[in-house]
Amino acid sequence: MDFSFSEDQGAIRDLAKQILSDQATETRLNQLKAEGEGFDKNLWYQFAESGLLGMAIPESSGGSGFGLTELCLMLEEQGRHVAPMPLLPSLVLTALPIARFGTKEQQERYLQPLACGEHILTAALAEQSMPEAVRAEATVSANGDSLLLNGTRECVPYAGEARAILTPATDESGNTVLLLVDTQAAGVELTVQTSTHGEPLYTVQMADVAVRPQDVLVDAESGKEALEWIIARGQVAAAATMVGVTEEALRRTAEYTTERKQFGKAIAGFQSTTMRCADAYIDIEAMRSTYWQALWQLEEEKAAAPAVATAKWWACIGGGRVVHTAQHLHGGIGADIDYPLHRYFLWAKQLELSLGGGTYQQAALGALLADESAEVNVL
Repeated sequence: MDFSFSEDQGAIRDLAKQILSDQATETRLNQLKAEGEGFDKNLWYQFAESGLLGMAIPESSGGSGFGLTELCLMLEEQGRHVAPMPLLPSLVLTALPIARFGTKEQQERYLQPLACGEHILTAALAEQSMPEAVRAEATVSANGDSLLLNGTRECVPYAGEARAILTPATDESGNTVLLLVDTQAAGVELTVQTSTHGEPLYTVQMADVAVRPQDVLVDAESGKEALEWIIARGQVAAAATMVGVTEEALRRTAEYTTERKQFGKAIAGFQSTTMRCADAYIDIEAMRSTYWQALWQLEEEKAAAPAVATAKWWACIGGGRVVHTAQHLHGGIGADIDYPLHRYFLWAKQLELSLGGGTYQQAALGALLADESAEVNVL
């Protein structure tokens, strides 16, 4: 069996790596931080000009027609460079669903400008992994030929910069519908929130927002299944990004420990340092193998829920262990927010919590194991 990447996939990964290496430098990241910017617009436009933003968009909408596998290769590279731009919310959580479920008119309206870098898309999905006691509600009700949307969505990435937000809402019968909400629509109010790693987050409040029939991405008949489809791909994409983040954090740690001397000897030569780095390497490889297993099942349209939950659990637990090891082995300088390593810790923590943390994934796996009718494979 051939597990190697295709020539096209290798070219996509290499192109993303080249652009990020040239553009997402320490100097540039420090500049953005000093300016209070959580979004590198110049880098976004570079990805658009290179065709990377349209990589998984259908050819009929101005893209290249690739899929989630190619997106994950690109997201790994983003994680290695902790580059601040909305690849996951725009390309995975919003563009993929529009390409899969959207009408031709919706694809032309949203995907073509996205591929060109003209606008951003995002999704309001944080509530899907929140406990019901703190989960914000969004509801839709009939209003003649259209719908009225009311409620709140929390922690929506890049909402202030986005043209539209993919928003799940509950109708009067308790069913889920997926809507494409214009951020400039009357009744939409955005409030800035503070995120762990500087990503722009917003509270989105919606009061009697008019939703036209052409703004409904998936109706109540298929909304629940479509939402599960989106969440699964988002979780695997987050796991891919975590692999990039932790791999680079460990690489920097290995480099630092070969240079840092204690008692006249590089600390990389101490057994405790070596064993901790070895454990971190094993965690990263476990994260990689489980996420590729889940990704393959999703691409093959197989029942992937157990594999997805396993991949995200490893990303949360293994990822957390790796960045804690990196911080610890750097000593005091690892806790200095002016030192580059801190970015990797903060990105890992944000990715851990995104779309359900380790405990959430463990509960999901437990529910699947308890369901005798479910097909479960958590190897």
